[in-house]
Amino acid sequence: MAPSLRFLLFLSATLFFMQTLAEAATCSDCFTHSRAAYYPNSDENGTDTGRCGYGSFGATLNGGDVAAASNLYRDGVGCGACYQVRCTNSYYCTDNGVTIVITDQGSSDNTDFILSRRAFRRMAQTTDAAASLLALGVVDIEYRRVSCSYPYKNITIKIDQNSNYPYYLGFVIWYQQGRSDITAVQLCETQNFVCKLLDRTYGAVWTTTSPPSGPLSLRMLFSDENGDETWVVPVNNIPNDWKAGETYDTGVQVNS
Repeated sequence: MAPSLRFLLFLSATLFFMQTLAEAATCSDCFTHSRAAYYPNSDENGTDTGRCGYGSFGATLNGGDVAAASNLYRDGVGCGACYQVRCTNSYYCTDNGVTIVITDQGSSDNTDFILSRRAFRRMAQTTDAAASLLALGVVDIEYRRVSCSYPYKNITIKIDQNSNYPYYLGFVIWYQQGRSDITAVQLCETQNFVCKLLDRTYGAVWTTTSPPSGPLSLRMLFSDENGDETWVVPVNNIPNDWKAGETYDTGVQVNS
């Protein structure tokens, strides 16, 4: 074989190998192997004291198919993210598994997830198989990030009970669809467009002292897995006389 042809074949094989490695490293739909446990002392749903700040709403979000995450919590950025989780024992487990929402932070015995009992059981093929999974306590799983879906729901904010008009404002964001993260939030005065960047106190809770006055326009920065960022401005404003404990529909949903 001529040296030039041998070199071209070698170069082609090298490029193909490098492309394969790159695709494997960036595959957003690929499964990751890990382990999962479940909340042993909870009822079928999740906990109402999760580190994402959802309160009792977090126990029943997504029908109660929720979970605590360890590394995937990402200092609160991972709150509200959805994952397809399936156990790998073909004798007990279904192919599709269950779609969960992260509402808490935690780990147990080298796990990436601690599922609600309901979600843990839903990975099983039958009621008897679910009982066997619960008896095991910790199982091998595969997981991947998927889009969250809340039909007929817009992104909603719940004003924290500790908010004190007009000196301190805190809220948590509900019903975040799609598979992008909310990485920054601003509040802007609707008349002079002066904006203030909020602090992520913990989880999905955003706070500020001395919030802007008047009706407030909310701006959320969505970041996807490719690093692309987009500011989203809801059509509905937070009213001038916002109150602690109230919920406000933003009028928008983001499906990216």
